[in-house]
Amino acid sequence: MIRRYTRPEMGAVWEDERRFSHWLRIEIAVAEAMARRGTVPEEAVRAIRASARFDVARIAEIERETRHDVIAFLECVEESVGPDARWLHLGLTSSDLLDTTLALQIREATAILAREGRALVGALREKALRTKDLVAIGRTHGIYAEPITYGIKFAAWKLEIERALRRVEEAAKDAAVGKLSGAVGTFAHNPPEIEEEVLASLDLRPEPIASQVVHRDRHAAYLAALALLGGSLEKMATEIRALQKSDVGEVEEPFREKQKGSSAMPHKRNPIVCERIAGMARLLRGYALPAMENIALWHERDISHSSAERVILPDATILADYMLHRFTEVIRDLRIDEERVAENLCAARNGYGTQALLLALARKGLSRRDAYRLVQKRAHEAIEEGTNLEELLVADEEVRAHLGEDEIRRAFGLDTHRKHVDYLLRRAGVLA
Repeated sequence: MIRRYTRPEMGAVWEDERRFSHWLRIEIAVAEAMARRGTVPEEAVRAIRASARFDVARIAEIERETRHDVIAFLECVEESVGPDARWLHLGLTSSDLLDTTLALQIREATAILAREGRALVGALREKALRTKDLVAIGRTHGIYAEPITYGIKFAAWKLEIERALRRVEEAAKDAAVGKLSGAVGTFAHNPPEIEEEVLASLDLRPEPIASQVVHRDRHAAYLAALALLGGSLEKMATEIRALQKSDVGEVEEPFREKQKGSSAMPHKRNPIVCERIAGMARLLRGYALPAMENIALWHERDISHSSAERVILPDATILADYMLHRFTEVIRDLRIDEERVAENLCAARNGYGTQALLLALARKGLSRRDAYRLVQKRAHEAIEEGTNLEELLVADEEVRAHLGEDEIRRAFGLDTHRKHVDYLLRRAGVLA
C-alpha cells in the first residue's frame, strides 16, 4: 500500500525486517527443539543463537541471483554464522517459514485492527448517548418517512461494527495457524513433536493436515471478513455524505482550521474522508476475490497464490487500519446542525403522520383499504399543492366523521416515535 494510507504500526507488521526476524526466530526455535532431542549439537545451536544475523539489503542482493527469497535469507544468515548454519532449515520447506510467519503477521495485524475498532465502537456509543433524543426525519428510498433519533442511528452503527470486528477476529484465529511439516506436509524428515513444540512457543496452532502450505480457505475467510468490515464503514460514510449534501445539511465531517475544500471554489467543505473510505471499501472487496481464487492450488501446492498474497494481505490490513482510524476521527468530531435537523423535520411534517392516521382510522372501524385511500388522497394533495396536511385533515369532513381534532393532531406528534429510544439503546449496549 502507498505510504499515504499506511500508518506506521501496521506498516511495520509487513516490513521485510519484521518478516525476516520471524523467519530467524522460527529457524532457531526448530534447531533448539532438535537439540533437545539430540539430533542437532547443542553447542551449534548456542553458536547460531549468538551469531545469527541478517541484512535486508544483502538478502535482496543474493535474491537477485537465486531468484528465491528463502534461499537468499538462509545464505545471508550463513555468512554470519559460518559452518554451524548447516543445522538450520533441516527438514523444512520454504512454506514452513512463510506460512508460520504469515500466521504471526495476521495475528499482529488483527490486534491493531481490534484496538482501532474498539475505539470506533466507543466513539459511536458516545455519539449515540449525546444524540439519543435528537429527533430527525427518517428517510426510506430517499423520501421522508417517519421520525427517528440520531441516537438510534449511531447505536445501530455501533452494533454493526461490533459484528464486523467479531467476524475479523474469528477469521484471524482460523487463519493464524502454522506448519512445520515439510515439503508435502507428511513430517518425512522431522517428527510432529517438533512442530507442536515450536508452534506452541509461538502461541500458534498447527494446521492439522497441511499440504506444502496452510490451506488457503482460511486466508480467504479473513479477507472476506475485512471486506465486510469495509462494507459497513462504507455504508456509514455514505450516510454521512448524504446527510452533508447542501440540500440536507444535517451533519458535516470535521473540517480543520487550515483545510481547503476546492482549488477553484473557496466556499467548499467537502466530505473527503467519507468519500475516501467509500473508495477504499471497493479495494477491500477487490482483495477478497484473489484470496478466494487462491484456494484452488494444484496438487500439494503451486505458487500462484504467493504473488497475490504479497499484495492483498498487507494492503487489506493497512487499508482497514487506516479506515477505522480516520472514521473514528470523523465520528468523534462530527458536526450535527440541530437547527437544520429541526427544519428538515418540520419540512417533512406532511408525511410522517400518515401511518398514525391510517391506524387511528382503522381502529375507528374503517377498512384498511378505505383508510389508506382517504389519507393518501389528502397527503398527495398537500405535497402537490404545498399545503399543510394536518390542517387539510382537520378540515376534512370525511376524516372528522371518524376522528376528532385532538386525535388528528396527536398523529403528528413525536412522542410515538421516541417512546422506545431508551429501550433500543439498552438493547444496543449503549445504555445500561
